[in-house]
Amino acid sequence: MPTNKEDLILTHLVELLELPDSAYEKAKDRYEDLGEWLGRDASLVTNNDVHVFPQGSFRLGTAIKPLSDNEQYDLDLACNLRKGIAASTHTQEYLKTLIGCELEGYRNARHIQAPLEPKHRCWRLEYADGLRFHMDIVPCIPETSTQITAIFDSIRNFGMDKDLAEKVAAFAVGITDDRREDFKRISLDWLISNPEGYAKWFASRMRVSKDGRIVFDKAQVDDLPLYKRKKPLQRVIQLLKRHRDKMFERNSDSKPISVIITTIAGHACTGSESIKQTMTEALQSLNAFANSGKTELLNPVNPVENFADRWTMPECAELRLKENFALWVKEATRDFRFLATNTDPDQLVEMAKLRLSVTPSKDALSKVLGINTVASFPYVSTPRNVPQPKAKPWLDEE
Repeated sequence: MPTNKEDLILTHLVELLELPDSAYEKAKDRYEDLGEWLGRDASLVTNNDVHVFPQGSFRLGTAIKPLSDNEQYDLDLACNLRKGIAASTHTQEYLKTLIGCELEGYRNARHIQAPLEPKHRCWRLEYADGLRFHMDIVPCIPETSTQITAIFDSIRNFGMDKDLAEKVAAFAVGITDDRREDFKRISLDWLISNPEGYAKWFASRMRVSKDGRIVFDKAQVDDLPLYKRKKPLQRVIQLLKRHRDKMFERNSDSKPISVIITTIAGHACTGSESIKQTMTEALQSLNAFANSGKTELLNPVNPVENFADRWTMPECAELRLKENFALWVKEATRDFRFLATNTDPDQLVEMAKLRLSVTPSKDALSKVLGINTVASFPYVSTPRNVPQPKAKPWLDEE
C-alpha cells in the first residue's frame, strides 16, 4: 500500500479509471464461451486443438473505462489452432475463412444482432448488452520450430534473459493479413505475432531488481490474472492511456498507440512499488524517446517488428504521428508533475476533470494532503495555477 502523498493521490485517480472485476469476469466468460463453441463436436475446427485467449490491455491488466458511456470496451482475442493447419499446407485466406464460418455460427447461436465484421487481421463481433464491448478475434497458428529458434536467437541478441527468452519464443504464432500478397497462396512467410510472449515479458518487467535482474518469486501463482496483481507499472500505463485518450478525444487516429506507451514504460520500469517513481521512470523514457528523433521501437519479443512503423508511412503522413507523440509526452509530463505535487485539493479536482475526465473526491484528496476540508482553499472554476490546454495543432477541427 502506498503511504506518501504523491502515491496516494495517483492511486486515488487511477482507481477512478479502473474496470470493476465484474468487467474482467464478463470478458473471461465470453472468450471461454467462444472457446467452448469452437471446441464443440460439430465445430469445423473441433480437431484442431483450439485455444482462445485474451491479448492486449485485458490480458495485461491495463484496460481502462471508456471516456464516455457511448464507447465500447475493446476485447482482443487470439484464436490459435494448434494442430492440423500449417503455413506449408494451408493459406492465410483458408484459416481466416474457416474461423469466420464458425464465428458466424456463434453469432447466430448467441443472438448477436450486429453482423460479423471482417478486419485486415481479425474478425469483429459486437455485443449490445449491459456491458458494451466488441471482440476482435485474430486467427493464428503456432510458428514452426525453426522460426521459434530464430526468434529466440533474435531476442537473446536483443538482451533478454535466456530463461525468459525460451519461454517467450515458444508462444510465437503466425497470423493472417488480407493486405499481404501471399494471403491467397501457400507461403511460409506469415506475419509473426506473440501476444502471450509479450504478456510474459510485461509481467517480468514488474519483477525487476535494482541491478536489472528478473526476480522469479517462488510463491507467484502464474495463473493469477495480471489485472488482479495491480502493480505500479500497470497503474501508470492506465493513467498515461487516459491522459492520451482525453488529449486526442477529437482526433483519435493521431494518438500514440497503447503498445508504444506500454513498451517504453515497461523497459523503464525498475520494479519500484511507488507509483510516483514508476511514473517518473516512464515519463523520463518517453521524453528520451520523443527527443531522440528515432522512428523505430522494436517489439521486445519479436525485434524484427517496429511498433512505430506507421510514423514513416506516406499514407499516415497527415496524422503526424511522431509529432503528436512528442506533443503528448510534453503535456503528460507537465500534467502529471502537477497532479503529483500540487497540494490544493480544489486544483487537483479541476485538473483531474480537465486532463483525465474523472472527478476525484475532494474529501479524499484533502485527507491525503492532511487538510481540513472546511478550511481548504475556496473553489474557483478555473484555478490560476492549473495548466490550461494550449492550442492543439493536432486537431484538424481547430
